[in-house]
Amino acid sequence: MKIGPACPPMAPKRKLFMRCSDVEALWDEMRGGAERGHEHVLAHLRRCKDCQCAYEEFEGVAYCLHCLPGVDPPQSLVPRILDHIRSLRNHFRSTECDGFGRVASPLGDLWLAWRPSGITFVGIDRGEDTESARAVIERRLRHPLRDAPPPPWVADAVNRFFSTWQVDVSRIDISELTPFERAALLKAAQIPPGEVRSYGWIAREIGHPQSARAVGQVMARNPVALFFPCHRVVDASGALHNYGYGLEIKAKILKMEGYKPPSTRPA
Repeated sequence: MKIGPACPPMAPKRKLFMRCSDVEALWDEMRGGAERGHEHVLAHLRRCKDCQCAYEEFEGVAYCLHCLPGVDPPQSLVPRILDHIRSLRNHFRSTECDGFGRVASPLGDLWLAWRPSGITFVGIDRGEDTESARAVIERRLRHPLRDAPPPPWVADAVNRFFSTWQVDVSRIDISELTPFERAALLKAAQIPPGEVRSYGWIAREIGHPQSARAVGQVMARNPVALFFPCHRVVDASGALHNYGYGLEIKAKILKMEGYKPPSTRPA
C-alpha cells in the first residue's frame, strides 16, 4: 500500500489527526477485528512523517520476507508444534478469567479488572454499556473477563487512593507488561500527589534518557490509570499534553490532588 502525497492541512477544529500512540491503539483494535479506525489511521499516516518512515521501513522488511523461498518444516517438528498448541489451549481453558466490574469513586464510576495477584485495569466509565466496556478492555488486556462483584480489597484500593492519593503498588498486577513499561509506570507512581514531572524526567530516571517519546506511549497505553498516575506526567514545557480521557479530566484529577498550574501560583 502506498501512502501517497501528504494531504493539505485540515482546519484545527475538525481534529481528525491523532498522535502516533492513538494510531498504535487503533491498529491493536483493528487486529482484533474492529474496522472503524481504518480511515483515521490512513489520514494520520498521510500527515505524519515519522510514521511514514516507519511504515516504509517495515514495508521493505515485509517485502523481503515475502520474497524468501518457502521452507517446509521437518516432519519431526509438526507433532511437537501440535503438542504445544494443545498444552496452551488446555492451560487457557483451565485458567480462571480475570474479574470485571464497576466501582464508585469521587471521579465517577470506574471499570476495573482484577485477579488474585492484583488489579490489572482501571478505566473511567464514560457511559458505555457493560458489554461494550468489557469488549474494549478484553482487547486491551488480550484475555477474557468475567462479570463479578468487586471483592472488598478492590473497592478498598480505590477508596484508599482517593483518600490519600498514594499508590499501593502491592494491589496492582502489571506483570504482563514489558520491563520498560513497568519501569516507566513504577517511576510515575513515585511522583508526589499534586506535583508533575515530564516524560523526559521519567526517561532519564529509568536510564533511557533518549526515550521520552517511548515513555509518552507507555503513559498513553497505561492499563492501570490513576493507580499508576500518568495524569502527573506532562510535556517538557509543563503543559498537561494529551490524556486518554481528555485534558479536562486530567486537569480535574490534578486539581483534586492539590496541583496548582504555574500560571496560578503566587509569585
